[in-house]
Amino acid sequence: QVQLVESGGGLVQPGGSLRLSCAASGTIFSINAMGWYRQAPGKLRELVATITSGGSTNYADSVKGRFTISRDDAKNTVSLQMNSLKPDDTARYYCWAWSRGQYWGQGTQVTVSS
Repeated sequence: QVQLVESGGGLVQPGGSLRLSCAASGTIFSINAMGWYRQAPGKLRELVATITSGGSTNYADSVKGRFTISRDDAKNTVSLQMNSLKPDDTARYYCWAWSRGQYWGQGTQVTVSS
């Protein structure tokens, strides 16, 4: 079993920045990929960004150029630097990992509002 714990959410004004972090713990054999998804009220959960163990990244078109995902394999952590935030980025952000199955964190709320 893998446990994922997110941190770093909060309230920010449009144009501002936030950094989300996620730490994996538990029985970790090898985490092949980690990433972030988000879900806004009344909408389906959607991919934000993922990163593989080899460092390959994938971003949703809506966040390209504004968000940057990174990981520290030694610490089993993944981070998401979010810049130029927009009200449409408001959602609950979930950490995701693939390690002989997929795992989800509990989520952290990001609210972009003036």
